Amino acid sequence: MKKPLIIVAVVVVVLLVIVLALPFIVDVNQFKTKLETEIGAALGRKVQVGNISLAIFSGGVALDNVAISDDPAFNRSPFLTAKQLTVGVNLIPLIFSKRLEVRSFAIVSPEVSLWRNSAGVWNYSSMGGSASKPKAKSADSGGETNLTVEKISISNGKITVGTVGSRAKPLVYQDVNLEASDVSTTSQFPFKVSAKDPSNGAVKLEGKAGPIDQADASLTPLNAKLDVEHLDLGASTGFLGPSARVGGLMDFSGTLTSDGRQVNSKGTIKTSKLKLVEKGAPSTVPVNVDYDTAYDLKRQNGELKQGDIHIGKALARLTGTYNMAGEEVSVQMKLNGQSMPVPDLEGVLPAVGVTLPTGATLHEGTLDATLAISGPVNRLLITGPVNLSNGKLAGFNLKSKLGALGSFTGLGGGGSGSDTEIQKLSMNLRMDPEGTHAQNLEMIVPTIGTITGDANVSPSNQLNCKMVAKLAGAAGELGNVASGLGGIAGLAGGGSKGGSSKGGGIPFMIEGTTSNPVFVPDVAGMAKGLAGTGAAGALGGSKGAAADQAAGVLGGLLGKKKK
Repeated sequence: MKKPLIIVAVVVVVLLVIVLALPFIVDVNQFKTKLETEIGAALGRKVQVGNISLAIFSGGVALDNVAISDDPAFNRSPFLTAKQLTVGVNLIPLIFSKRLEVRSFAIVSPEVSLWRNSAGVWNYSSMGGSASKPKAKSADSGGETNLTVEKISISNGKITVGTVGSRAKPLVYQDVNLEASDVSTTSQFPFKVSAKDPSNGAVKLEGKAGPIDQADASLTPLNAKLDVEHLDLGASTGFLGPSARVGGLMDFSGTLTSDGRQVNSKGTIKTSKLKLVEKGAPSTVPVNVDYDTAYDLKRQNGELKQGDIHIGKALARLTGTYNMAGEEVSVQMKLNGQSMPVPDLEGVLPAVGVTLPTGATLHEGTLDATLAISGPVNRLLITGPVNLSNGKLAGFNLKSKLGALGSFTGLGGGGSGSDTEIQKLSMNLRMDPEGTHAQNLEMIVPTIGTITGDANVSPSNQLNCKMVAKLAGAAGELGNVASGLGGIAGLAGGGSKGGSSKGGGIPFMIEGTTSNPVFVPDVAGMAKGLAGTGAAGALGGSKGAAADQAAGVLGGLLGKKKK
């Protein structure tokens, strides 16, 4: 009984001695040139390694100071550098036949540079291109090179992503981990990737890829699920262009499917503290988007087939096309929202640079908007009709803000509360880098009448609005002096209901800022109106003289000098 045990013990000791002695018996550095050549042939890139050592217990060979060259059309610096790369090899052929059979790669703490040119071609597109060529003959074996990859893993990596020649700062992803098995040029293989984005958000991609496109690795088919948590849009939107001013936090969950030519993606985007313009402020409410899009990899353009934007109970539908070729992303889209509850929209107004008067809130009403959105994302042009119905601006009393205009009985009268009821507000909206422009604006306020005109808001929220008010009530103070100024009552709208009179109206201007608007009588405009309403005779003959005299009278009445 003791003899078999002794034999087993001797065998174990001998094997242990062999294992411990192998690093001294087998000088794996003799395979350095062969390994560099064969890995380089598989990748289609020049590969350089430092010292090579045998890792017996892991069944592999450890390579120090690995460098893989980049495509010279993109960069003269390495595509990948790593302090150590472990190559899994079959030990029996290595020990007894001196034949190198590679089965896996494990890369620790690599640094990878991914660059895209203006044509949308990536620097890794040509990687592996030599795989489609006939395999080279091995000088010492006389046979074909035997290189298989059963598993590829990357741990604690760093990836830099940028565009050649772009002014945008490259994006850097840290803590990159990848696992792929049975990597093949003829069939699909499973993989999973995780990373920290530039703002320390979590990115996870898992699914199947392959077969690897032998002409362009970037066109390899893909079917995967993508999840992103807490992405800081302000720190991670270099792909939108160097001048993009988007901000906020985003969570994303969706699918990616590619046939090598077109990528289809469908999922949900959830945002908070969203900011869409440079002078805007973060949204105070979540903005969620259910989307479905198709993107052409070669042409670098795509179609947004579904873009359902949810803001509380409000729903707007965004559709159209986008183009990612060149320095900046540009879009051609349509936004359609009908019967959207205005109170739900209030929280997102700051994100697009819209500021309500201090202390004011939107309590009631519905909004309809049909807008065309075009141009680069950092200087969009937005145009189209906007209509508000049955709204209430709480905390803002128009009467108290009218200043000298309050001298006209009926303007701002008939309501002593702190709110302003808006029966209707319609305009042709135009938003561009120069500001917001409300053309053909018409607002019906039951306690006042109808206000029409054009309004302009600068990017810094400065107001420059020229308006006309047709009173719903009496002509007021102007009516009391009508006998001396012949026809002056017509300025007030003739007392018609809803301000529907075709003639007259009180011209005024709105200055100041959106948070603190200032209403200023347009004395010169009133005087010109009087000169053309039959008051010229009563005021001294010619229209010019009448306008000057009327301006003096109105200036005294309103406590203002003519403008």
